[in-house]
Amino acid sequence: MTTQTAAQRRARDRADHRERLADCPTQRVIAVLGDKWVALVLKELADGPRRSAELARAIAGASQKMLTQTLRGLERDGLVARTVEPAVPVRVGYRLTELGRSLLPVLASVTEWADRHVADIDLSRSRYDDRPVEPTPGT
Repeated sequence: MTTQTAAQRRARDRADHRERLADCPTQRVIAVLGDKWVALVLKELADGPRRSAELARAIAGASQKMLTQTLRGLERDGLVARTVEPAVPVRVGYRLTELGRSLLPVLASVTEWADRHVADIDLSRSRYDDRPVEPTPGT
């Protein structure tokens, strides 16, 4: 048996934790939904297919690069389907897949919760930020 230092045990524990997180379905989905533009794209596609230019106008805060990366990621995850119409110029459209559509009630619940509680979070943050700094034990 090999003796490990405390630092080695902590490093091993961190690596084990990262591996468990990588395998955790909840963490994997939250990582997708936590992307800055994903919820906005899904919301825009909830009412039906949209052309690339329409999405760009609707989500004006996203650069074309970020919007493209987000759409590619959602397509890779099976949440969005991309169609290309051979026209001049080429028309690219996006729509939610059945899997993507199944996320809409989840997003609606999160939106409802956020609308109800964001003021509570803001108040808690303000109270936390305004409190006197406590000395750290052992310093």
